[in-house]
Amino acid sequence: MTLRPGRCPHGDRDHVVKRGKTSNTKQRYLCQNEACPQQTFGLEYRYRGRLPQVTQQIVEMALNGSGIRDTARVWGISKETGVSVLKKRQRSSSRSTRRC
Repeated sequence: MTLRPGRCPHGDRDHVVKRGKTSNTKQRYLCQNEACPQQTFGLEYRYRGRLPQVTQQIVEMALNGSGIRDTARVWGISKETGVSVLKKRQRSSSRSTRRC
């Protein structure tokens, strides 16, 4: 494994190593921080709707009252991607509230 200069977008750590390739032959990386919420990640995305910044904006637009079609039109993604992001966010937030 080779250390790669860069930062983990989720854990904000400098210790990142290569971790194989995706089916689209994009390089995957592994964050060495055990507390990182998503330890493996890619820096190149084939589809813009999967970028962490875009998924965050989808959630924020939904919280501010924008509809799925409106959000899809603004970001140039499909409606199904918008719904998928919101469903995943809802599942993860409902799991965290159950633990309390």
